Amino acid sequence: MVESSVVMILFGSFLLLLLLGAPISVSLGVAALASFLYLDENPIKFVQIAFTSVGSFPLMALPAFILAGALMEAAGISKRLVDLAESFAGPFTGGMSAATVMACMFFGAISGSGPATTAAVGMLMIPAMIDRGYGKGYASAVTASSGGLGVVIPPSIPMVIFGISAMGMMAPPEAIAQYGQFQSVSIPKLFIAGVLPGMVLAGGLLIMNYFLCRKHGYKGTTEGWSAGVTRTALRKGFWSVLAPVVILGGIYSGLFTPTESAIVAIFYTLVIGFFVHRELKIKDVMRSLETTTWLTGRVLLILFTATVFGRLLVENQIPAIVAASMLEMTTNLYLIWALIIFFLLFVGMFMETLAAIMILTPVLLPVAYNLGIDPVHFGIVVVCCLSIGFQTPPLGENLFIASGVSGTSIEEISVRALPFAITSVLAVFIIAYIPQITLFLPGLLGY
Repeated sequence: MVESSVVMILFGSFLLLLLLGAPISVSLGVAALASFLYLDENPIKFVQIAFTSVGSFPLMALPAFILAGALMEAAGISKRLVDLAESFAGPFTGGMSAATVMACMFFGAISGSGPATTAAVGMLMIPAMIDRGYGKGYASAVTASSGGLGVVIPPSIPMVIFGISAMGMMAPPEAIAQYGQFQSVSIPKLFIAGVLPGMVLAGGLLIMNYFLCRKHGYKGTTEGWSAGVTRTALRKGFWSVLAPVVILGGIYSGLFTPTESAIVAIFYTLVIGFFVHRELKIKDVMRSLETTTWLTGRVLLILFTATVFGRLLVENQIPAIVAASMLEMTTNLYLIWALIIFFLLFVGMFMETLAAIMILTPVLLPVAYNLGIDPVHFGIVVVCCLSIGFQTPPLGENLFIASGVSGTSIEEISVRALPFAITSVLAVFIIAYIPQITLFLPGLLGY
């Protein structure tokens, strides 16, 4: 009886505050505190749990990757990546928008953030596409949709958060008895596992882009492919292309951890920006630090409160109840995957990605264990599902960024982005139903 009352207070106050328009961190924090007071627990415990949640070494990667992404835009690295992607597109139907998808993949391999990828690539590609005769709405939609690749292509901030959430959760003994020992979750392993799923999502976007561009008559460049243009773009963009190679190569080879790689990324960008490209200025560094401080503070506030919220869920056996109810409904793995995917897509439309991961990992990971689903595979599917939330209203951050860059209404971009969202959902089902897409590379590299 006490458990059901706590759940009512926890979820009831959380949803009420959200409906009243309170920020998600306030909604989570007040709901958790109200439950603590109802249970007559010392509120100091609330603060202790919250403080412990941000005391982990892997979490240091969060502000570092945000800063690296902001500095790379100021250092001219993102511009050179876009030029390189455009040189590959050539006369291909919808070549400019295909270059946008590729540029988002390149930049996603540096920034780890969906909105940062959309902003960096969109500032350059949306005006360029409009100049080539693309509709404003379409140019904005393809950029907003491709920006979600920023959190699937490693390094990825949501993968860091999932890794931190999942590392403390052991598989239930009954799941181990039925399926054997599960592999452990680590952030480098998640990064490696995200490469092929990221390519599957990008491939889906490129195919849909081709058909839509053929329908609308958006052609590529008239001058055709030029080896000279591509060589020039490669020469100018050499140091930019080397950035993801250095960052990811260092992680996968074991030279440094993901947290250390983020610091390497910052140092690398500063050296390239100041001494090679000579485009980075002190005022740009200060602006990047300001952006990083604001974004990190916002994320850590959500992390504080979401950790306490998640702890209350676990203590009141909510994950076990959800797992049992799902397994009572059906034991068909594919049907349960479909339920989880649609639930995550729905949540992604209304809730910020990092908060959703923090809240839902303690609830859904035990379900995955009870079905024999690999935790790394599960984590990648969660991140892929929530990445689609960046391009779907009402919360879709990428839509707002693309709208700000192009001056197009959110409504028009949302309608234009719908085919890309449907394609991405189909790609997520493929990733979920074929675990080897996710697990092949970690296995190959001995993780």
